[in-house]
Amino acid sequence: MLADRPQPGRGPTETPRPEPKIFHHSFAADPLSVRFALRTALARFLRQLSQDEAGTLELVLAEVLNNIVEHGYGDTGHGTITLSLVRDHRGLSCSISDDGVELPRSCLDLGIDDSQRPAPDTLPEGGFGWFLIRDLVEELGYHRENGRNLLAFRLPLKPGSIS
Repeated sequence: MLADRPQPGRGPTETPRPEPKIFHHSFAADPLSVRFALRTALARFLRQLSQDEAGTLELVLAEVLNNIVEHGYGDTGHGTITLSLVRDHRGLSCSISDDGVELPRSCLDLGIDDSQRPAPDTLPEGGFGWFLIRDLVEELGYHRENGRNLLAFRLPLKPGSIS
C-alpha cells in the first residue's frame, strides 16, 4: 500500500509534520464582503495565533483589502478579490490577488528609512497604511501580470502547533 511506503526525507524516528492547511476565499470587491472575509479568515486561524498576532493579521488584511476596494476598483464595486493564507512553521503566508488598477510602486518602496518617513499628520487620510504594512510583515512582494495584481507577504508568528 502507498501508506506503508517510507516517506522521502523522513527517517524511522522522525515525526511527520501535519500538512499545512490553506484558507482560500474569493469575494466581491466591496466593503461588506471585505468585512466578511476578514471575519472568516480570522476565525480560521484564531486558535493558532496569539491575541497580538490576530490583531496584526486583522490590521494588515483590513488595510490591504480596503485599499484594493477603494483605490483598485474605485466606485465601480465590480471585481473580485482572492485571499489565500497558509500557516506553516515559518509563519502565516498570505497572498491577495485582484484585477483592479495597478498598485503604484511608491506603495512598496522599501528603501525609505525612518528619517525619510513623512509625519502621519502630513499624509492624506489613510496615507500611512503602507508604512504600517511594511513594518508588520516580512517578504512583501508585488507582481502584476495579465491585468491581475498579486500581493504576497508573510506574517511572522511565534513557533507553535499547526492545526
